[in-house]
Amino acid sequence: MVVAIAPWSIALQPGEKEAFVPHGDIQIKNAALSDVLADENGRTTIKFTYPSLAVDTDEDEDDEDDDKSYADTVTTVLCSLTPGKIEQASCEIIIEQDVEYVFELVGKNPVYLYGNYIDQEPLDQPPMGSDMDSDDDSEDEDAYNLAEVSSDVEIEVDADEADLEDAGRFEELEDEEMHEAESAETNEKKSLKRPRESDTAETEETKLSKSQRKKLAKKLKAESGNAAPPPTEEKPAGDAKKEEKKPKKDKKETNEKEGETKAKDSDNKQSRVIEGGVKVRDVKIGTGKMAKKGDKVSVRYIGKLTNGTVFDKNTKGTPFTFTLGAGDVIKGWDIGIAGMQINGEREVTVPPSMGYGKRKMQDIPANSTLVFEVKLLSLK
Repeated sequence: MVVAIAPWSIALQPGEKEAFVPHGDIQIKNAALSDVLADENGRTTIKFTYPSLAVDTDEDEDDEDDDKSYADTVTTVLCSLTPGKIEQASCEIIIEQDVEYVFELVGKNPVYLYGNYIDQEPLDQPPMGSDMDSDDDSEDEDAYNLAEVSSDVEIEVDADEADLEDAGRFEELEDEEMHEAESAETNEKKSLKRPRESDTAETEETKLSKSQRKKLAKKLKAESGNAAPPPTEEKPAGDAKKEEKKPKKDKKETNEKEGETKAKDSDNKQSRVIEGGVKVRDVKIGTGKMAKKGDKVSVRYIGKLTNGTVFDKNTKGTPFTFTLGAGDVIKGWDIGIAGMQINGEREVTVPPSMGYGKRKMQDIPANSTLVFEVKLLSLK
């Protein structure tokens, strides 16, 4: 991330080569004609000479300091200015400290370059410009206040795995409901049957004396030869089939409702790839207008590597505030946060080309893919 430290400017005179060795990294923002013109119609061109950089890309070397060797110089044209037509131009280039550069004007009018001294690898603050907490993990967890951020933001879970877990949970609920329905049906059938006559007799016999039980036994024996067995009450076959089909109907309705819920959750959590390979996943949709280029936004965030290591975060104190699309942050943020609404939560995955590229930034290795969990607090 580029952090502006102090303003910088230089005046270039026609016909003179200006050799310049900066004392710190500088971001040149703009070139403009002088207020006093020597030629009101002529064009003035700014030529820029810089050393060609050859970088050793051997991946076997793990040295933290990048070895740089400069070969031949390269001359290019920054811009051409013409009074009354183009009197200033945006440059947006960065020159490094302790390296010699040469500026040369072709034309008759003086030109001013201006920009900022910058810090590309701040040592006293984290890459995103927030305060890196040095407290232990337990204190960080207690201080994490993102207005009840959902579990999807606190713990990175793959959308497909979450869907599988939800499906398994729904199947378990479905099995429990089937089991309860079958148990209820069995109990109902049992309650509709008359008790066996022998069971009734045994109950009555326990209340009779010994002589009474003998008389009752003789009576039952005599009646058993002539009396037909009492009819048992059975439910009609049609009713039994209806009750057997009832749990299946409930199961179908349950599956439909669960399918709608899963589809809705899947839409909210679906990842999509946007400009520059940046991948976003809306965990929670906010309300109000959407953040766009030029808006001043305030956010809370947690920055992780793909292995889950947290390298930066802003979860308490003053929110991190910046102007969207102004180059205040890495390109992946300008692209990934655009379109968010207030109180919305989004997971933004930034490829190296939209992050820090080949540069090593404190705890961030070179060529790292970065994962940010972001909550938009306000925008102006």
